[in-house]
Amino acid sequence: MRIGIDLGGTKIEGLALRDDGTEAVRLRVPTPRTSVGVVTAIADLVRDVEREAGDEGSVGVCIPGTLEADTALVKNANLTWLNGLPLGDDLEEALGRPVRVLNDANAFALSEASDGAAAGAEVVFGVILGTGVGGGLVVGGRVVAGANRIAGEWGHTPLPWPRDDERPGRPCYCGRSGCIEGFLSGPSCAFDHERHTGEVLSTREIVAHAEAGDAGATATLDRYVERLGRGLGQLTTVLDPDVFVLGGGMSNLPGLAERAEAALKPWVFSDRVVTLVRQNVHGDSSGVRGAAWLWPAERQGG
Repeated sequence: MRIGIDLGGTKIEGLALRDDGTEAVRLRVPTPRTSVGVVTAIADLVRDVEREAGDEGSVGVCIPGTLEADTALVKNANLTWLNGLPLGDDLEEALGRPVRVLNDANAFALSEASDGAAAGAEVVFGVILGTGVGGGLVVGGRVVAGANRIAGEWGHTPLPWPRDDERPGRPCYCGRSGCIEGFLSGPSCAFDHERHTGEVLSTREIVAHAEAGDAGATATLDRYVERLGRGLGQLTTVLDPDVFVLGGGMSNLPGLAERAEAALKPWVFSDRVVTLVRQNVHGDSSGVRGAAWLWPAERQGG
């Protein structure tokens, strides 16, 4: 049995997967606001999952951050009280067994590459389009974390081929301006709509207005798709993945995967482009499923 844990800002979700990928148990608990509380809550959740499933399992944990390559300390976590702490080591001590920890975007990519929208593909890039923009890279069934443990963080690269009215771009919390996140996150889409129309609308409202025939809302979504195409086109030239899998709230825009697949092609350094763009299969469960798949995926890769 494989147990996955998804550590989020408000909840911690635990999932047990059988060998065939079907779910045995799923439980949730609130996220404590201290590092000691988080370790205790995860350890208790693992034991509760195992008790209900009637079996023990390997444990993988996905977090909204990553671990330093040399020290295994948490960094870049939006649960800031975890930064600088040896979360993996603390969990291993609490559970008395090995625990593997990975970034939540990487978990999403691993889940969709294992038994989701990109099952069977060799090179998979998971694209997170939500409150922020991130991603994860899976090659041959294994997560590619990178030397700095930041592989997939394309949201903090510049929007490629910017137009005059896109320069210098919105200031980003990373300290730079013009990052892809400043164009393709949900809040950035709403900001772009307000900038061009003067209307303050949520992304849901923008979609509804576009479906009702509103020209301004339609133009906002067209700009979004075109910018996404540029971003994915650049990634295709650099990584040449078989499949992009879209996740996050913005991935639910109607027809986005199909439109993005067409929009990326003009920006790729190739006269023939076969790269696929797919909507995710597992939705909000991709993170916890990816954490569960972490052990067998790495075993398969040696």
